[in-house]
Amino acid sequence: MDAFSSSPSSGSPSQQFSADDFKDQLKNQFAQAYAEEFLETIRGKCFEKCITKPGSSLSGGESSCISRCVDRYIEATGIISKSLFSAPR
Repeated sequence: MDAFSSSPSSGSPSQQFSADDFKDQLKNQFAQAYAEEFLETIRGKCFEKCITKPGSSLSGGESSCISRCVDRYIEATGIISKSLFSAPR
């Protein structure tokens, strides 16, 4: 039997997943996927906006632009998330 079946198995109880364990694991996987997508979005948008001539290193202006772009994107996402999650349902 696998760890998700409802019938008891001969394994130890610590190897069994409860519904809460499964939910926690699923939440963690969604959070990780969201974080990866978020970082990829920031990379793409800020690279497109700030890097005019790709090369082996960043110029001072490009570095500064990327820093500001990432900061603004994170701040805007936080504001949007806060308003979405605090809105009455």
